[in-house]
Amino acid sequence: MFPPEHAQKEEPHPGESRKERVDRELGELLQGLRVAVTGVQVLFAFLLTLPFAAGFDKVDLLGHWLFFIALLSAAVASVCFITPAAQHRLLFRTGLKEKMLHRANALGIAGAAGLAIAMTSSIALVAETVINSWPAAIFGAVVALTSLWLWFVQPIIDLYRTEDDEDVKS
Repeated sequence: MFPPEHAQKEEPHPGESRKERVDRELGELLQGLRVAVTGVQVLFAFLLTLPFAAGFDKVDLLGHWLFFIALLSAAVASVCFITPAAQHRLLFRTGLKEKMLHRANALGIAGAAGLAIAMTSSIALVAETVINSWPAAIFGAVVALTSLWLWFVQPIIDLYRTEDDEDVKS
């Protein structure tokens, strides 16, 4: 599922040293994670309050499972998205920036998967509670398939197409 090894290596900008490239890439990655963490934290906060809301006791067993799946995956996504910033603080000026960059990239992918699961489960929970089980499965599937396609499949296809284009040019 992960892209080819050489496809992950971005060419430096003109006149950019390896250190400058790693600095830039880490900054870009951390900025992207800041955007993602805001969304997952809003969802996570909502989920943390849900059991204390009036009417939650009326949610059936399927709804409780959907809630726990959403809560757990939102927590995992939050941890994955926050980890690079925490590690950056701990490893500041240790010469491990490139290692942090690769680790942060993998954590960003794992966090996106957790967020997709949390969103899917949350939508399914709301639909199951408001409508019933059958439409909940459809609405959950729409969210799951949309995030799977846009966040994972489409970029991986692009990477492999780029790899094929480079092979043809060689």
